[in-house]
Amino acid sequence: MHEKEVKNQAEHDELPVDTNEEANPVYQEENLQPQEENVESDGNETEKIKAELSEQKDKYIRLFAEFDNYKRRTSREAMELRQTAGKEIIISMLDILDDMDRAEQQLKESNVDAAISDGVLLVFDKFRKTLQSRGLKPIETLHSDFDVEKDEAVSEIEVPDKKLKGKVVAELQKGYMLNDKLIRFAKVVVGK
Repeated sequence: MHEKEVKNQAEHDELPVDTNEEANPVYQEENLQPQEENVESDGNETEKIKAELSEQKDKYIRLFAEFDNYKRRTSREAMELRQTAGKEIIISMLDILDDMDRAEQQLKESNVDAAISDGVLLVFDKFRKTLQSRGLKPIETLHSDFDVEKDEAVSEIEVPDKKLKGKVVAELQKGYMLNDKLIRFAKVVVGK
């Protein structure tokens, strides 16, 4: 009984083939047009394909340029990040560096044992060189023209020499640059 059901199902699944030309769209006259009309449409299609190809090339070139710019920008940002990775730590050490400069000045003016003085100065020098190896540079401002980009004027004083007008006559706090970027303005007194 099971085999009969399978046979009936197989017979039922077969579809009859309609050989009537009018009912079958393959045999209709509309589909049997001469090839000459297709040649004209092929010309238009070729132009369309060329336009699409040109558009896709343009999109590809723009995308490639955008990606190249992205690579350059991220590379530059990564380099800047590496250069200024310890920026906050170095900035916090600038106050210590200022204290060391004042202590060095006091050591030179006082009558401290030479061995102690030399040892302390050696430590100070090593500290400065370590910070310089990380890209820290002091800004030299004394007796140079006042520069708004690097200096912060705390006050102005009268100067007897006309050559010192508009120049820095005293430095109250050193300015510093880290990898050629200003991290602290120099606090200066300007002559007028």
